[in-house]
Amino acid sequence: MSDLQFAAIGINHAHIYGQVDCLKRAGARFVAFHSPEDDLAKAFGEKYPEARRVADAREILENPAIAIVTTAAIPGDRAAIAISAMQHGKDVLTDKPGMTSFEQLADIRRVQEETGRIFSVLYSEHFEVPAAVEAGNLIAAGAIGEVVNTVGLGPHSLRLNNRPEWFFTRARYGGILCDIASHQFEQFLFFSNALDGEVVSAGVHNRHHPDRPGLQDVGDAHIRTARTTGYIRVDWMTPEGLPTWGDGRLTILGTEGYIELRKYIDIAGRPGTDHLFLVNKKGVEHIDCAQVDLPFGRQFLADVRDRTETAMPRERCYNAMKMALTAQAMAERGTEWQQ
Repeated sequence: MSDLQFAAIGINHAHIYGQVDCLKRAGARFVAFHSPEDDLAKAFGEKYPEARRVADAREILENPAIAIVTTAAIPGDRAAIAISAMQHGKDVLTDKPGMTSFEQLADIRRVQEETGRIFSVLYSEHFEVPAAVEAGNLIAAGAIGEVVNTVGLGPHSLRLNNRPEWFFTRARYGGILCDIASHQFEQFLFFSNALDGEVVSAGVHNRHHPDRPGLQDVGDAHIRTARTTGYIRVDWMTPEGLPTWGDGRLTILGTEGYIELRKYIDIAGRPGTDHLFLVNKKGVEHIDCAQVDLPFGRQFLADVRDRTETAMPRERCYNAMKMALTAQAMAERGTEWQQ
């Protein structure tokens, strides 16, 4: 076990379970959590009995033994939690989106620079998906040549969770491109081997949920770097017949081949998750990635100890969110979403 202790402040999104598990797998000790919601705290505490529930977040922030704060609070609240944690000498691992406005992004950058702490976003559809990690390994080994284009699809289901009211309130969740698509923006930068990119066009709509006027149920964007282009589509349109929450896919085109990921289900019938299809001059190959190692947690803890950036470069972390916020603003410009 590591000597590093961590705590959670804000457990409103179920991604907090993945964040805690990621840090625990890497060896950190989970010691405390703060949640004002009794129903969320009950289930969370039963899952992690080793962590003490505290009534006041200051008990975590003012405890010098706690090195890391992780949060999956309501998206609009995450920046304030992260800033307070850094100002109290903690490193931060947050759920995506790490923030919901350019002002919050600027404040996080400023406080991070002032304090020297680590601010990181666990983009789980990359770092917690073995197929995505293996795609990175294959590309680094030259399996498809130089990447020139990616297509990232992030469909999600509304049916599998009892969604709270904040989920349908634009100001609280940040918009569909800021929220869901931040995953895809980060992966585009990663597979493009770039720290930043440009949003060319973007759109958001509510096509199928008139009873929820604050919900954006589909969004897309065209993006580029100096040497790559990409397309992103995210939605809340997953049909009831699909036996999982979304058929997440990623296609990566290289100069010498391509890779397609079917992250959560292969609708052609192969069982399980994490299907990778590799096509290059050697032929066509299906790779089961379910057992691929996930190094992010270990790298993040090493960064906390050594003050390095091995888990994810700081600029890619920030700029994935900058691109998501830019796309969101571009999509909403001149529309009712600004009201």
